[in-house]
Amino acid sequence: MLADDLQLHRPWLVAVWPGMGNVGVNAGIYLLSKLEMTLAAEFEVGDLFDVDQVEVTSGIIHIGRRPRHRLFLWQDPAKKRDLLVFLGEAQPPAGKFNFCRQLIRNARQFGVERIFTFAAMATGMRPKHGSHVFVAATDEALLHELEHHEMVVLENGNIGGLNGILLGAAAEAGLQGACLLGEMPQVFAQLPYPKASLEILRAFSKLTDIQLDLSELAEQGRAMEEQLQEILAKVEGDQETEEQEEEEEGFASEAPEPEGPDPELAARIEQLFAAAANDSSKAFELKQELDRLGLFFKYEDRFLDLFKKKE
Repeated sequence: MLADDLQLHRPWLVAVWPGMGNVGVNAGIYLLSKLEMTLAAEFEVGDLFDVDQVEVTSGIIHIGRRPRHRLFLWQDPAKKRDLLVFLGEAQPPAGKFNFCRQLIRNARQFGVERIFTFAAMATGMRPKHGSHVFVAATDEALLHELEHHEMVVLENGNIGGLNGILLGAAAEAGLQGACLLGEMPQVFAQLPYPKASLEILRAFSKLTDIQLDLSELAEQGRAMEEQLQEILAKVEGDQETEEQEEEEEGFASEAPEPEGPDPELAARIEQLFAAAANDSSKAFELKQELDRLGLFFKYEDRFLDLFKKKE
């Protein structure tokens, strides 16, 4: 947990988990990278996660580790508002509300004033269109404040998983909170969509008055937009079924074989790790490359270790 003598200045907490389009978790990791946040605490999840399988390494069976939940800290040099980011590797299959209540109790101990979750909202939008940021809040005062930052109120519906349940627990405890949902195309819900993460962070940056360099995420968004527009054009055209199948196979072939990257890719990954170790603001570039290769889970521990406080 956080050091007892650590003084935080009016902190806000952002909580993210993997989900549709990696929208929320990529926004959270971008914050870690660009604000050069440090690992502050790791939360024990007890028996919330069962063991569904074992891992085999060189023929030897061992029990794999369970998903971890970590807290990262940025202390505002101007001492106006500190920021905590809670990054969960997975959502527990059961006991979600009790888990969220415990997280809220911990947040209160840290003096957290507001809690935010980042998530995705799939609509019929096309990749070339701008992404809106939808919002739902725990009270009308905060909702009106967020409306002034050009967010669209989610009038009705539901927010699944911990992104919503955590805010329900916050409301129960009398703590303000809101979910920021970045819009993404329903048809591409299984693919990373950085433009939605970008719009969430633009809105959050204005709300907090925390200056963020969003250029890298914006470039990622433009590149993905071009790829998805090309895919849509081909799928919607009058091409032969065989051509469509070849396109789908070509897109899927970007991911490497499960055994791991070839030596050239491995060297590239090591270069990115070295660069991120020297400058944590470069960590998001590393994250995007690992996502593209389908290797983030393999390197996740090592990646998050980049944010440990250097002795």
